[in-house]
Amino acid sequence: MAAAAAGLVAAVAVALGGMLMAPGLTQPHGEGPPGGIGPQPRPREGVAAERRPPGRMDQALLLVLNELPEQGLRLATLSGSCHQCLYQYLAFVPPSDRSLRAPGAVWVEVDAQHPLTLQLNGSLAGTELCRIQYHFGEFGNYSLVVKLLSKSTKTVSCDLVINEGPINSYLPILFAFLVYMGLFAILIVGHLSMKFVFIMGTSIVLSLSSMLRWGSSKQKVLGKILWRSFLLILLGIIVVNPNYCLGPLSWDTLRIPGVLQRLGVTYLVVAALELLFTKPGAESGILETPCPALQDVLPYWPQWICILTLEVIWLCLTFLLPVPGCPRGYLGPGGIGDFGNYPNCTGGAAGYIDRLLLGETHIYQHPSSNVIYQTTMPYDPEGILGTINSIFMAFLGLQAGKILLFYRNQHKQILCRFVTWSTVMGMISAILTKCSKEEGFIPINKNLWSISYVTTTSCFAFILLSLMYYLVDVKRLWSGAPFFYPGMNSILVYIGHEVFENYFPFKWKMQDTQSHAEHLTQNLTATTLWVIISYLLYRRRIFWKI
Repeated sequence: MAAAAAGLVAAVAVALGGMLMAPGLTQPHGEGPPGGIGPQPRPREGVAAERRPPGRMDQALLLVLNELPEQGLRLATLSGSCHQCLYQYLAFVPPSDRSLRAPGAVWVEVDAQHPLTLQLNGSLAGTELCRIQYHFGEFGNYSLVVKLLSKSTKTVSCDLVINEGPINSYLPILFAFLVYMGLFAILIVGHLSMKFVFIMGTSIVLSLSSMLRWGSSKQKVLGKILWRSFLLILLGIIVVNPNYCLGPLSWDTLRIPGVLQRLGVTYLVVAALELLFTKPGAESGILETPCPALQDVLPYWPQWICILTLEVIWLCLTFLLPVPGCPRGYLGPGGIGDFGNYPNCTGGAAGYIDRLLLGETHIYQHPSSNVIYQTTMPYDPEGILGTINSIFMAFLGLQAGKILLFYRNQHKQILCRFVTWSTVMGMISAILTKCSKEEGFIPINKNLWSISYVTTTSCFAFILLSLMYYLVDVKRLWSGAPFFYPGMNSILVYIGHEVFENYFPFKWKMQDTQSHAEHLTQNLTATTLWVIISYLLYRRRIFWKI
């Protein structure tokens, strides 16, 4: 359900971006007037109509018409979301006949999710004739007319014409989406995704404190920690393994890393650190310390030493480990990124370690980078090296739990400390990223779980936790219902979604697979059903804990 919600939030961002951002167009090369969009003649009816492909979701149709009689055209594209990428060849447009009555024509599908740069090179000299930047609209129908303005100067113009306007498929459902999913997205991000990492750390200190306060020995608590970690890893490998789509699991194709596997390892390390270095009186929230204002930090310096040591290990492996065929410290996607210089370096040291220790067939085969960057190397976003930083994020959640424990019912103290931690994490992120998307020392990268990604998400986690604490605990304006109920059975809901996501009534065969409305209806139905299931389980006091 978290994946579906994230996809829907992305759809809203795309929709709002499409409505708020007017696409632009650059001038073509040459001395003639620039190409443009507006009151221009429509292309000849019937030109290449029999070869017109059907429209697809997140795509637009472009008819390239070549009225140049002497040379063909090579069309290449570059996505605006592809950082330092090479132009990708898309199609060859044949030359026109000398009568100009039959221009060369080719239909192509172009991406409507991101701004594109179109480059047209002549087939004779290979020189660039024109370059156009434009953000195409979904299901739109466009024509790009290339013609000779002056035979003496060989000036070429490239005119982009809108044949059929794009369809804003988000508008009919935008209002309902914002009302229903706005609240739900906040809670999904804050109560499930963060529950699994940041809030998992918060719950560790509260649950361990409770067990020790009720007289459980550290040996018994350690046994529970080991058993819970083992179950999480086992469920991730056996039950929630994406390679079931390839048929029955076999050791040859078994994916070893995964979401629950990472959670299991993260929980084991953070819970063991908390149990090992817990102080007498901590379970009651009263701990004698020379500096009461820092009673949630200073007594736990051994934990911080361990976490900082892990971060030093991550930094050394990431930036100093030699990776064959790749520069040291490479953090890029490989493929066509970085101008195609390192096509097999996807993930840098993180990808190399996983392929070396786990084997290429035991990690994720289709990372998100292969869509934009056309990568060919397998890469697992839940790999070994990134687990170090997920431990760091859970430890920051542990710190939030200590604040709640040590400053119980001191609302001002709790909120001030949450805001302070958020500010510190935000400042670290600003330094690491240089407040830029790609040019920082360590850019934000979710697939790598880079340290800047952890500090940035933790910054917002503290902010969100402050907001929830103020609304629920201080002002008591909201109990969290109905989204409170999935949080009480979060593991069950997550595993249930992964196992039954392709079964009715959570999914059914759509009449139009290219319709955003049908996809949204299906996802909203599945989400609502899991909230109802969680509520019924809550009413019957059924909670699945491991």
